[in-house]
Amino acid sequence: MRADRLAPGLALSMARIQPLRRRLRRLRRSELLRDAVADVVVRPQMLIYPMFVGHMPAPRPVASMPGVSQWPVADAVARIGQLAGLGLNQFLLFGVTCPPRKDPAGNYAADPDAPVNRVISELRQADAPVVLHADLCLCEYTDHGHCGLLQEPDVGWVVDNDRTLDQLARTAVAQARAGADLVAPSGMMDGQVATIRAALDAAGFNHVAIMAYSAKYASNLYGPFREAGQGAMQFGDRRGYQMDFRRSSEWRRAIEADIAQGADIVMVKPALTYLDILHQVHQSATVPVSAFHVSGEYAMLHAAADRGWLEFKPAVMEQTTAIARAGADLILTYFAPQLVEWLHER
Repeated sequence: MRADRLAPGLALSMARIQPLRRRLRRLRRSELLRDAVADVVVRPQMLIYPMFVGHMPAPRPVASMPGVSQWPVADAVARIGQLAGLGLNQFLLFGVTCPPRKDPAGNYAADPDAPVNRVISELRQADAPVVLHADLCLCEYTDHGHCGLLQEPDVGWVVDNDRTLDQLARTAVAQARAGADLVAPSGMMDGQVATIRAALDAAGFNHVAIMAYSAKYASNLYGPFREAGQGAMQFGDRRGYQMDFRRSSEWRRAIEADIAQGADIVMVKPALTYLDILHQVHQSATVPVSAFHVSGEYAMLHAAADRGWLEFKPAVMEQTTAIARAGADLILTYFAPQLVEWLHER
């Protein structure tokens, strides 16, 4: 007799005595078993630690980013060496102009004495076993806080895309000369990858890679970063050159353009609020994909944990795994030192 023709109570009893062939919980019974069958695993080699470096006399904690500081050059070199000994070997360096050396064109970014270039140079002289990414943007070095040179005053504060390209190219060559393994153009200027690639090749740095901020959105989650990098805008905003978060497919043209121009790695930024974009980029890109777990996402987790609204370590692990699961080959995260420690514990 078919079970659906039995009285409800009898049908339920028969179902209970029949073996359940598929019990999904069998592989969830212990942590060792869960670890054995996990198919998304965050590894220390995937992590890139963003650091803020400058010529200040002592490390300065960033109030909105617990655990993050602005580092003097010598302290940054020592800190990177310490973290490399723990298994963290990729770093993205942002310059802090302290004392201020800002002008309308951001010229200090290309100076050999600029903090990013100094840190890279000293680590190369020490033969440190690390991969060094140099942030390639002008917002920390311009007196107006925008990511490029501005057009003439009668036009307003609009960033002049093409004049900015020449300055980015000059800065990229300076960073490569200091010893950067990768330059990371983040200003979202049209044609920046092609211009930088041509400049690097012409200067004999064809071995230096480009990690392009290809899909960088005009997000509301960059506030703590602007405090840390001292690159806040004096007026206006960056919606005229960063991507509009209301557009769902513009990323495709941006990614394709950067890869065609010579990008070796493409990036989605922010990470968590753009996991859908990240997954689509992962499926379509022909180069490695990085994702930036940005300062606002970092600060929100700390704030919630401080208030007892969530458990800090499991939440950080869950979010980082979600970024990897969406398709990131590399993850830029301020949690990197803690993640390396936790991954070693596991």
